[in-house]
Amino acid sequence: MAVNRTPLIAGNWKMNLDHLQAVAFVQKLHWTLKEAKHEAGSVEVAVFPPFTDLRTVQTLLDADKIDFALGGQDLSAHDSGAYTGEISGQFLAKLDAKYVIIGHSERRQFHNETDEVVAAKTQAALRHGLAPVICVGETSEDLEKFGASAVPVGQLEVALEGVAADADIVVAYEPVWAIGSGQAATPDQAQEVCAKLRAVVADKLGADAAARTRVLYGGSVKSGNIAGFMREPDVDGALVGGASLVVDEFAAIVRFQKHVGV
Repeated sequence: MAVNRTPLIAGNWKMNLDHLQAVAFVQKLHWTLKEAKHEAGSVEVAVFPPFTDLRTVQTLLDADKIDFALGGQDLSAHDSGAYTGEISGQFLAKLDAKYVIIGHSERRQFHNETDEVVAAKTQAALRHGLAPVICVGETSEDLEKFGASAVPVGQLEVALEGVAADADIVVAYEPVWAIGSGQAATPDQAQEVCAKLRAVVADKLGADAAARTRVLYGGSVKSGNIAGFMREPDVDGALVGGASLVVDEFAAIVRFQKHVGV
């Protein structure tokens, strides 16, 4: 892992935890990391609650001076208007959200989001000062048909069309075949794809952007396998799903540096 890129451990809660449960969870996670003497600044921790929790979590982070970044799980490609049920990037920015997940495999699968929709949402995030966490990945069928990295590379190329070289972005490689399966990619597999994704950033946005952009791995990340991923030079953190809902497990993932020589 590159020493000049602060590792990012991002917890995607998906459709879990109401706003009251969110308060208890964030407080317990904060206490757990403090008790473990987690060094602030050595790892960036971000939480991505459901939309109904965001204001409550923002208030808690501010009031208790908790150094977690806040993110939305999605946003609209539109800034405002007659789009019932959608959430503008402007709304997220007003809640001091730093990040927003874009193109998660579940959005692509269940909401039929195309690469072009992901690209439009990436632009919407950047318009409102949000750092998009651009998710790319392949299904088992894609892997068999096209081989490793072909599909995520193509997805990222479309998402980065028109993005400025100085834009603050995060890329997350999430092999769909690994999500929720309990069977993660190997560190070697993750490194191979993440290196090719960084090369896409270099090609589209330049070498400086590629050097500073964090590339995350997501897909059945656990405390027992995070160290292996974080030893790889092009893996700069993790987008954590199910394990982000268990305080002790997520805290152990955040503390990966105890188990890896980085």
